Amino acid sequence: MISRQSFRATLTRRCFAATSGVRSYASQTPGNPMLEIFNRRTKHQQKDRAARNVEESRKTDYLKDEVARRLCERLLDIKRDFPNVLDLGANSCNIARALTTPNLDMAAPEDTPTPPLSERISKLTCVDTSHALLHRDEELPFNKAINIHRDVIPDLETLPYEPNSFDAVLSSLSIHWINDLPALLEQVNKILKPDSPFIAAMFGGDTLFELRGSLQLADMERRGGVSPHISPLVDVRDVGNLLNRAGFKMLTVDVEDIVVEFPDSFALMQDLQAMGESNAILQREAGPMSRDVLLANEAIYRAMYKEEDARGIPATFRMIYMIGWTEGANQPQPLARGSGELNMKDLLGGGDFTSS
Repeated sequence: MISRQSFRATLTRRCFAATSGVRSYASQTPGNPMLEIFNRRTKHQQKDRAARNVEESRKTDYLKDEVARRLCERLLDIKRDFPNVLDLGANSCNIARALTTPNLDMAAPEDTPTPPLSERISKLTCVDTSHALLHRDEELPFNKAINIHRDVIPDLETLPYEPNSFDAVLSSLSIHWINDLPALLEQVNKILKPDSPFIAAMFGGDTLFELRGSLQLADMERRGGVSPHISPLVDVRDVGNLLNRAGFKMLTVDVEDIVVEFPDSFALMQDLQAMGESNAILQREAGPMSRDVLLANEAIYRAMYKEEDARGIPATFRMIYMIGWTEGANQPQPLARGSGELNMKDLLGGGDFTSS
């Protein structure tokens, strides 16, 4: 478990939103999504408001910086240069900071320094809906180590780029706020050049399960019903299907949990707000939660999840990492059906599998 304080020190501090914890995706006809879960205008305002408090916003970048670093580590395994890269939902350009960090490869010998990944990227286009958040750190030194173009667009669900524009698309902790994720992935597939990777990280369904459970119980105790406080998030089992439907090949999906220790649930919620990750669902209740519910939530959270020897309470962030490739002529292809040289019966030992 990582404490909030030690997390900050070793690395350089989300509220989500709905009663259902996991989003399911069914096939739908082309066009506007049948169901909109998130209020895009509200999310834009939350990001802007968080970014204007620069000092607190930077303090709470610890999670996004860490996930961006882990995402970029996956780029180390791809031995090629990337002339033109898109950072989709760049937030405060966390990926750009990770790309300019030397010795990113933790497996490399300590006496063999490795150059930053930015040396393999000619241009990085960072795109987001919030001007304040996207430009928050434009004066920091990392901007001089990579060619960054910041692009503010009105909506991440409609990408204003021509087909075959980018050699790679990266995205860290942004696409969980997309209403029509299947349509977005199809757009990403189109704007990528052939045989190019899409590498993304997003919060998964079990993220903040402790806060989700305690808030539901607090609502039931103090109000006699459950209000939408925690966002529905995609389940890891759906990610591969979504990428496959969008046309991506050679898929890789893996999951990591990051557990951060907070002094109390109030500090956790303050961090989530400062990250710009507050409740943004359309059916949310107006105004802040009542004092009774907050106090009940704190007591329930501690009773259910605080370990005896821990100073604070744990908060689990489940990260889903995904890699998908656009189709290309030189990619490895599966063998034709029936071209195998081994008989499955022989491989398993042969014989009759029926019991005597």
